[in-house]
Amino acid sequence: MKPLMVATIPGGIITILIFFLDYFRLQLVDKFLMFAAFVIVPLVILLLRYDEKNKHQRVIYAALKLLQYPAALLALASVMGSKTWGLGSTAIPGTLSLGWLLFTFLLGIYGLTVIVNRKGRTEEIAIGTGLVYFFIGGIWFTLYQYQFDLFQAKPTTHALSSVHFHFSSAIVPIFIGLLGRVMTKKSWYPWVVAVDIIGPILIAVGIIFSKPIEYIGVTLFACNIAIYTTYLLGYLRNGSVQNKSSFFLVLSCMAFYTIVVVSICYPLLKNMFSLTIHDFIPIYGALHSFGFVLCGLIGWVYIIDSLKEKYNKEQQE
Repeated sequence: MKPLMVATIPGGIITILIFFLDYFRLQLVDKFLMFAAFVIVPLVILLLRYDEKNKHQRVIYAALKLLQYPAALLALASVMGSKTWGLGSTAIPGTLSLGWLLFTFLLGIYGLTVIVNRKGRTEEIAIGTGLVYFFIGGIWFTLYQYQFDLFQAKPTTHALSSVHFHFSSAIVPIFIGLLGRVMTKKSWYPWVVAVDIIGPILIAVGIIFSKPIEYIGVTLFACNIAIYTTYLLGYLRNGSVQNKSSFFLVLSCMAFYTIVVVSICYPLLKNMFSLTIHDFIPIYGALHSFGFVLCGLIGWVYIIDSLKEKYNKEQQE
């Protein structure tokens, strides 16, 4: 698929270099943020559809496609300024991060247009909210790069909040919204969307102010993902989805279930092999970002592309 290749190959190469070249000297959290900027967001843009009759939405979509790569490069320059080039004590990294902040602001505006133009359809509210959460992730990224101590939270907390909103908070509502577009609507679906909207906020508030609130948010969010993956696997069994789409979506679901299993086994593994939570963070991060998120996005991109082809054929006939 040409759009998929164009969107991911350059960013994928840059991401591989960031993860494996010692030159960059970035922390793991910075690497995952760059993975979001160069790979995850371009795939999300491929999933978006705009109303041809809506000039404002069409212009914003064109701007997103045009500005994504320059904004990602500015984000990379920002983290390299603070970690690689030794400019962390200056305002330069923060200033460079404003490019990504403005881009995520555009994503958020586009998300609001999705919610408004679709006249309150539940699945579109989920997708639009996910796009808005990218903007919140951009805010946390800029706070992190400026090294602000907001709400008495350290910059490291801002970095974790940014990762949270660039991955789980933004992606899960989008996934559930996409599922809502193709599934037969169920009475429980609006409740799942509601939890998807509230859950990330609870987690973010909990990270800064209260661990119990964070645990509640994480539990609700994890239950929602379990509902999504279980229903999705059942939907894929019907055989109405292409093999390529099914392959990646099944991998995405399996990555989530693997995270659950690892989490349950963590106390046992910790005692058996003298491991700490820091030893598991790369495992959790890789399974979630490369497994659940990346494979899920690729699968949904293939589905959206096949639906477009089917629609175009019907129009021609």
